[in-house]
Amino acid sequence: MSLDPAGDVEQRPSDSPYVERVYRAGTDAVAMPARMRSIANSNWELVVWRDRGETHVAVRGPETSPTVLDLEPGEGETVGIIFSHGAFLAPLPVPKLVDTAVTSPQTTARSFVLQGEEWETPSYDNADVFVDRLVRAGLLVRDPLVTDVLRGDVATLVTPRSVQRRVAAATGLTQGAIRQIERARQAVMLLGQGIPAIEVVQLAGYHDQPHLARSLTRFTGCTASRLRRADGDEMLSLLYKTDVMVRP
Repeated sequence: MSLDPAGDVEQRPSDSPYVERVYRAGTDAVAMPARMRSIANSNWELVVWRDRGETHVAVRGPETSPTVLDLEPGEGETVGIIFSHGAFLAPLPVPKLVDTAVTSPQTTARSFVLQGEEWETPSYDNADVFVDRLVRAGLLVRDPLVTDVLRGDVATLVTPRSVQRRVAAATGLTQGAIRQIERARQAVMLLGQGIPAIEVVQLAGYHDQPHLARSLTRFTGCTASRLRRADGDEMLSLLYKTDVMVRP
């Protein structure tokens, strides 16, 4: 449920193979939209947000359908670490996080509790250091085969059934589900660039325009024409290009 770079938002990639993206978003913008449309997302993330003097931390799983949230301006900030496909918390399997979130039972401005241990609350600037600490502690692990397979590399030494099991264990989703979600997200970005729907069909690998329309409805809750129209009262969740191979 991360915020779109169309407003008071900053985002960056990471050098860590465990991290897909790091972002931060303010909530005190004068012209802040009334709603945020969180479209489907195949990655899980750790989110820190501060609202009216209180700090909250949650681990959010992949989202397989869109949600619309009301936004309330306040003097706070949200920081998110979006993890790469294949990276997961060993004691907290991603399949248990799909379409849900786990909130830290105890948080302060400086620390929070994750899996029974106290950790320093990460910031936008030290997110990579925080991730390195999780890795060194053995809490955050990674299956590089999952990353490679989703990029389109063929796993010659592993059976297709084993690949399927490992992808599902590391991401909570099937290869097909991940590619469908990422293709829809790619289509939204292309439409946002003003590219006609008929061209988006070809660029994103859809069969035809009805196929594109069904995908957008399922994963964004919007039509192509609505996504191309600017809506000052609603913003989209964070969009960025990934390495996932979306074509069948």
